[in-house]
Amino acid sequence: MSMKKLSVIAFGGNALLKSGQKGTIDEQEQNVFETCQHLVPLIKEGHDIVIGHGNGPQVGNVLLQHEAGFRVYDLPKQPIDFCVAETQGSIGFMIEQQLRNVMAEHGIRRNIVTLVTQVIVDKGDEAFKKPTKPVGPFYSKEESEQLVKENEWIFHEDPGKRGWRRVVASPRPLDIPNWPAVARLAKEGTIVVTVGGGGIPAYIDDNGKMVGIDAVIDKDLASSLLATKIGADEFCVLTDVPNVFINFHQPGEKRLGKVSLQEIKKHLADKQFAEGSMAPKVLACIRFLENGGKDAIITVAEQLGQPDAGTIILP
Repeated sequence: MSMKKLSVIAFGGNALLKSGQKGTIDEQEQNVFETCQHLVPLIKEGHDIVIGHGNGPQVGNVLLQHEAGFRVYDLPKQPIDFCVAETQGSIGFMIEQQLRNVMAEHGIRRNIVTLVTQVIVDKGDEAFKKPTKPVGPFYSKEESEQLVKENEWIFHEDPGKRGWRRVVASPRPLDIPNWPAVARLAKEGTIVVTVGGGGIPAYIDDNGKMVGIDAVIDKDLASSLLATKIGADEFCVLTDVPNVFINFHQPGEKRLGKVSLQEIKKHLADKQFAEGSMAPKVLACIRFLENGGKDAIITVAEQLGQPDAGTIILP
């Protein structure tokens, strides 16, 4: 058993798909390859690594494919949990393949495995009354209104003014049934790709059966819970900005470097971070540290492994 540093790294959506891209396999593979290049310093240092990832654009696209298949060919539409499972498999395969390519380039030999992972939520979670999690592409106001009529979907305007996006319930992750397997594999030195897209949402019914549910779990909160369960030393959230800011895009904008848990909690309480973008990332880091984690980092992939990279939150 290795006594090395165990790191859980949550890939942001832009690790897979950059804004303005169509989402072709070539684009996604290139993006993943570039992101995986930034893991090399950690792998060379001998870190044990678990990778979580988002699936926001991809799961939205899969839902649209089901929609189109239903309209054109009368194929049955599948629910969100099924679509999350599809994207876990497809994105996991891309990460695994491209990370193998990166390691081959650097002469590194490590096993990598992708686990399709369910995550347990509470069916009575308040989130089901108030959907907030964006999925799928951006639409114009007119397109979104048409889709509301057709599907009874709920849309919110993007805070960055990029258009309107469908929102779905994002319940709090409570348990990850296969976490012991993830822990064992990771501590044996296998790189594990898991809790993709926040995990496949399921709940335990009154008879003790696992049942899928229409929701998307926040991938940072799910990765944070996993990091806690497996006793990770560090939790790293990769996003598209190198640091967390307060007064973002406003007068008095300030970049956060090293911050204490108390300070970041105060900023979160003061509503400094946008819901649906930075707030869940910060909350995920807070939960990890409150449950015994040593440090949490929010940054861009390029800065991984650099000692002063990004916003570092200390307990």
